[in-house]
Amino acid sequence: MPIANAAPATTVADPITTLYHKITWKLIPFLCFCYLAAYLDRINIGFAKLQMLDQLHFSETAFGLGAGLFFVGYIIFEVPSNLVLERVGAKVWIARIMITWGLLSACTMLVTSTTQFYILRFLLGAAEAGFLPGVLYYLTTWFPTHRRGRIIALFMIGLPLSSVIGGPLSGWIMGHFDNMGGLRGWQWLFLIEAVPSVLLGVLTFWALPNTFQQAKWLSDDEKALLERELRKDEADATGSKHSFRDGFFNLKVWMLGGIDFSILLSAYAMGFWMPTFIRNAGVTDTFHIGVLTALPSVAALLGMLLIGASSDKHRERRWHIIVPFFIGAAAMASSTFFTHNVAATVALFAIASAAIIGAVPVFFSLPATFLKGTAAATGFALACSLANIAGLVSNSLMGVAIDVTGSSAGALWFFACCLILSSFLVIALPAKLVNR
Repeated sequence: MPIANAAPATTVADPITTLYHKITWKLIPFLCFCYLAAYLDRINIGFAKLQMLDQLHFSETAFGLGAGLFFVGYIIFEVPSNLVLERVGAKVWIARIMITWGLLSACTMLVTSTTQFYILRFLLGAAEAGFLPGVLYYLTTWFPTHRRGRIIALFMIGLPLSSVIGGPLSGWIMGHFDNMGGLRGWQWLFLIEAVPSVLLGVLTFWALPNTFQQAKWLSDDEKALLERELRKDEADATGSKHSFRDGFFNLKVWMLGGIDFSILLSAYAMGFWMPTFIRNAGVTDTFHIGVLTALPSVAALLGMLLIGASSDKHRERRWHIIVPFFIGAAAMASSTFFTHNVAATVALFAIASAAIIGAVPVFFSLPATFLKGTAAATGFALACSLANIAGLVSNSLMGVAIDVTGSSAGALWFFACCLILSSFLVIALPAKLVNR
């Protein structure tokens, strides 16, 4: 017979889950805002283009080359930057990265010639080099493999958020501040949007502990529990590599670079050229362009969270990359048939963004499944360096395609084909190795 006054059963929270919940809230929101600021300063050139080209008399090809030169500096300094971060700590190095890129981004407002434009874009890439792979490596020192898909997704929502927030904001700045104080709207854009990067860079000194052992907001018991979890994860990673050589001369890392190359071809085409696609579809007001540009980014945000969570839940990585690749490629290629239809353009790029960018967190959970320590720092940076060649290729190819043919269709079809081909590289990664 049940006892009427029996106390209800209580649920005791899992201490590990509670610990990771605490770590997530302490680290991820701040890092997400940093990534938002980074990507905003990287792609606001796409909005500035709407006024900048006419005033400075740049061709589409010159703009595409300048936008792409960012990635030359980025590629050259990516691996050295991550190795420095491992030595000096995340706090100092991430702060340095953010402050210098913010100042250089603001200096773009002073550009008057293609030469100045090219030099500043190169320097901006060199300054920002190491931020993304540095943060990804930093997160591996806090979270075990099976938690990284969701955590990386939460961090990387800064990427689509930069367009969700930055699109309308950029359009408003360019429209509202144009000719104020003797400056054009695109000049105010670079100045105003550089401020968050510098401020967040300064805050990094207080917000980020270099290691979990230095985190004042963790108790000794929590640090001990976290250390046990990370050691257990490392013990499970049989055959993991640790040295610089293991990270640099590793075929799987180069394969990952090829996969990410295909992702970034499409991601940068959408990130840098979306305002142009929407304007060509018939929208002329910069604020309205900004609002419409935000819609595919909202879809990308949802895609990242859903695909990352599903990948962690099922402990499956490969098909959570391949299926989105096929969907994204189909949507992007289809968009070339609707270039003068605003609704279709936005809808198809929303599908492409949700699929392609949605797979990014799953992809970035792969290197640390077989690399640790210095090898992981090197591997993350090398994969990002190889992939960011896509930034130069994507922007330059898009500019040439528009100047020569009057259409972006050829470039978009090429990017879609690259996604399909890179799916075979994903299949070549051993499931037993990466599905953990």
